[in-house]
Amino acid sequence: MATKSELTQQLGVVVGFDDPRADLEQYRTPPELAAHLVHTADLQGDIDGRDVVDLGCGTGMLALGAALRGPRRVVGVDIDPDPLATARENERRVGSASSVSWIRADATEVPLCPDGETTVVMNPPFGAQAGSEHADRAFLEATARVADVSYSIHNADSADFVEAFAGDNAGEVTHAFRAEFELPRQFAFHDDESRVLDVEVFRIEW
Repeated sequence: MATKSELTQQLGVVVGFDDPRADLEQYRTPPELAAHLVHTADLQGDIDGRDVVDLGCGTGMLALGAALRGPRRVVGVDIDPDPLATARENERRVGSASSVSWIRADATEVPLCPDGETTVVMNPPFGAQAGSEHADRAFLEATARVADVSYSIHNADSADFVEAFAGDNAGEVTHAFRAEFELPRQFAFHDDESRVLDVEVFRIEW
């Protein structure tokens, strides 16, 4: 098994969005954060030999990280066709032995009925745009329908919400760790060249 630092290097070739959409909060997940999430999931036995689904996969960072760790199969789901095309190119760049199925669909209404142990990995919208508060709720609702375990990235102040949601949907937060998410300047409303957000990653058993 590759180390976390080796996985970070492998994911460094994954490119981001050509024309990101603010309404979908399309940001490339940093390779360091993706590697940390996937490595942690692998150590917990949540990748190897299992089905892995990346909801709102964008250009494929988390899906491809999982594909490098011996899953049974990996599926990336996103509503926007342009990032999915980039994800397919990224799959060739990464060169994983495990292929990924890329599906264009609304990740909050994911058209999947997994028939085996399933792990969801996701970096859902944080709900930072006006009118999209708690956009991550719909992603968690979809996760509860298809997964028996999940890893998701949220704003650092989301612990109460995530724990309450899990509890209301027969789930339990078993692990949480803090991390940093660097946002580059890519939209007109961004004032800084880059900004670092404090985030938390939650492992939930459903």
